[in-house]
Formats: sequence, C-alpha cells, structure tokens
Amino acid sequence: MPPTTPRTRSASETLRSRSQPKRASPLPTASSPWNWPLSCTTLVTSYASILSFIDFICFTSPIHLSITIFCAGDYKYTKNNVEDISVVEMFLQEVGLDEGQKDEIVAIIKGMGFKNEVSNKSIVEPTLEFAIVQDADRLDAIGAIGIARCFTYGGSKNSALHDPRILPRDSLSKEKYMSKEEKQTSINHFHEKLFKLKDMMKTEAGKRRAEKRHRFMEEFVAEFYEEWSGRA
Repeated sequence: MPPTTPRTRSASETLRSRSQPKRASPLPTASSPWNWPLSCTTLVTSYASILSFIDFICFTSPIHLSITIFCAGDYKYTKNNVEDISVVEMFLQEVGLDEGQKDEIVAIIKGMGFKNEVSNKSIVEPTLEFAIVQDADRLDAIGAIGIARCFTYGGSKNSALHDPRILPRDSLSKEKYMSKEEKQTSINHFHEKLFKLKDMMKTEAGKRRAEKRHRFMEEFVAEFYEEWSGRA
C-alpha cells in the first residue's frame, strides 16, 4: 500500500482527536480499535482487484475513505444512542473533497449499517461502491474475527455470554435492534445478526467469502451449546 500523504495523515489525526471527547465509549474501543479498519481495507483491496476497480487505489476515493472512517459516528459508541457523523463531515471537509464526493461517502456511511436492513428495508439504492464497502464491513463481523469482536463488545457492555432464559429476539425493528434497554447476551447476537449476514451480501465476491466464515460460526455456536450443556 502506498505511504499515506501528509495531507491525508493530518486529516486522520484530526478525525481521531475530534471524535474522542464526544463519546461515552470513545474510539478506539477493544471491539473497534483504530487499526480495525485496516482489516476491512484489506478485504476491499482484494475486492477491487477482483472487480478491476482501479479507483480504489486513490486515498480519497469514496470506497477507501468510507471503509476507513465509517465507524467514527457509530451509534453504539455515542452517549445518546444516536448516530453522529459530524466528525466524519469535518474530516471530509479537511481532506478537501468536492461536494459530490462528500455526499457519496456520507450516503454510504449512513446506509451501510445492519440496523438499516434489519427489517428488510434498505434506506439507499446500493451502488457498486456501497456494496463493496458494506460487504467488507459485514465480512469482518463474521468468521473468527467476528466471533472475537462479538464477545469483546459484549464484555465491554457487561452482557452475559449466554442465558437460556433470554431468548433471541425475532422480527426486530430498527428501533428495537438499536435499543440499549433490553437485556441481551453475546450468544444471542449470532442469531439476531451474525447468522443473517451471509444472505445479505451484495457482491459475488462477498457471497463466496461469507460461506466459509458462516460455517465457522455455525460450528463454533454448536460447540458452545454442547459445552454449555455439559454434553462435550
């Protein structure tokens, strides 16, 4: 990967410094550290290669910037449980993008979350750029890394690993999925979200890669239940 230019590096530092004071659980967090987007970026780079999407190599391309900064305004890390992308907008302003590029990146970030499709309703018409960024994010949420992130985040919120009395929620709305009021467990997150992501991939490359990661999670959860019950 080419070295970061001074201009981009300065903007990245600005994003980091401006985002932290506003959050109850400021980035970086254990489940979303500052180097976590590099994993997504690696996935996106391979997508771009498969799709001959040459534009990605530009550091100010919508794909590259979206996958690098999309978690900065995530509602899970704000005090009032509301998405706040003001720090993203400040970052894009300093990078010096034109209005069209900024609007495209903001649209990707606003629409890519699982919460926006939890009830099978997407708030944006997916472009190829949107699909690539969203699939990379979702791939990083499943498989071995996804399992590690799931339990790390659950632990940070004092969620139980598993409680047979607390069942996974069905027919979730966006509001119910985002709610921090209901008591939930880390293992339920597999049923409520992670097991669903394989069938929500939008690119062929994403669908192929999701198959293996999905099977790994299924095997893990099956073994978890066996050990929890004392059968293994």
